[in-house]
Order: sequence, then C-alpha cells, then structure tokens
Amino acid sequence: MELRDLYNSKKILTGKTIEKGQEVPQGNYYITVVVFIQNDMGEFLLQKRVEKKDGKWATTGGHPKSGESSLEGIVTEIKEELGIDVDKTNATWVGTFKRPFDFVDVWLVEQDFNLKDIHMQTEEVQNVKWASLGEIDEMIAEKNFIRSILPGLEMIKNYY
Repeated sequence: MELRDLYNSKKILTGKTIEKGQEVPQGNYYITVVVFIQNDMGEFLLQKRVEKKDGKWATTGGHPKSGESSLEGIVTEIKEELGIDVDKTNATWVGTFKRPFDFVDVWLVEQDFNLKDIHMQTEEVQNVKWASLGEIDEMIAEKNFIRSILPGLEMIKNYY
C-alpha cells in the first residue's frame, strides 16, 4: 500500500494521507513531481511511456511517497523508472503549477547520463532518448508528447 500526503489549497501539509488510486477528498491536493534532466549539450532525457499508459514521450515524474519531500520524490522516481542516481545538488526547483487535485512541482536536474547505464522499469518505460527543445516541440505538434506536463515545459523554457 503506497500512501500519499495531502495538502490544503495553500500547499500546506494537512497531516492526512490517501492510498494511491484513492479519490482525493474535496479541498485536498497531493504533490506530483516532474523532472527535466538536462545534459551538457542542452538536451533533455525523455522516456517513452509503455503502450498501456499511452505510448507517448514524457519526462520522468510521479508522486512522492508519504513523508518524502518533492526533491526526494524526484530522486526516487528517477531511480525507480530509469535505474539511475541523481546528485541532489544538481537539482533546481523551477516552479509549481496547480491542477484540480494536485500541485505539480517542476524540477531541473543538470547531469549527464550514458543511455547505456539506464535500466528501464518495463512496467512504465519502453524507451529513452536525449532530445532538444526543438525536437520536443515537434513531438508536441505531432501529439507524441504528453500534454499534462506542458505547463512545466514552459517553466523550463522560461527558466533560461
């Protein structure tokens, strides 16, 4: 059983939790984390989601477990989905956007990885690659990139 912490409308912990998949009580929110991993060439690490999800390209993301901070959540998600370790000192919080049931924390990690070192979580990820912002924009135009994190992508673009 995986628990998620609940927050109020001002993103303050309420002390309540819900189980993964459980309906979020009215007026409560959980945290979602989205991380854009950028290499020294300015490219971003993308992962193709399994067909069962939608088969589209995305960045790594997920939900911190109860008791985890947003930063700890991205480290956990990257390790679970890609099998790689990130150095927390390479992570920068870029901003947060709000959706009906969650706050989405957007992170930038500036760290190089060799794609050969990635061990994909086959239940979630079917492929990985590095892509430029221009290539990501093409994927969006072709509807091959998930739309739910587009506000986060705009935050990344405006970060520079």
